[in-house]
Amino acid sequence: MRTTPATTAPVSGTRRPVRLGLRENRLQFSLLVVVNVAVGGLVGLERTTVPLIGTEIFGLTSDLAVFSFIAAFGISKALTNVAAGALTARFRRERLLLAGWLLGVPVPFDLAWAPSWGWIVAANVLLGVNQGLTWSMTVNMKIDLVGPARRGLATGLNEAAGYTAVGGTALLTG
Repeated sequence: MRTTPATTAPVSGTRRPVRLGLRENRLQFSLLVVVNVAVGGLVGLERTTVPLIGTEIFGLTSDLAVFSFIAAFGISKALTNVAAGALTARFRRERLLLAGWLLGVPVPFDLAWAPSWGWIVAANVLLGVNQGLTWSMTVNMKIDLVGPARRGLATGLNEAAGYTAVGGTALLTG
């Protein structure tokens, strides 16, 4: 398939103009917001329940050990965010988003049936990679949909949806 300029896109053998804007792309944009709500919800749930699992199930007494899952998450997300820029040059964002979700699939199961604290930490490494790909890629995809003039709005809606889900889920599960 031949590549086309940024202003056109192939549609069943014909070309139609690409329309940027929130209203013009509301369905795709909304789907990406839902993705961030789901990711944020898992993170919020985890922030309230995992410390209890560490102390009550695995008998951890050190705060450093209990909160090692957050460090594992943060480091893996940061490294994935750094790598994500280079990855977008090689792969389409949709593929990276799908890869992020696939890596995130085992996280709830690992958290629910972890035989040791190491599994919890490992699940958070996966969650960090998941976040680095899903959260970060949806920001980029939303900016692509609305165009450069509305990128602040796209980023703001993204962060508001995700962190509202983190806070709301943490509140509900706390």
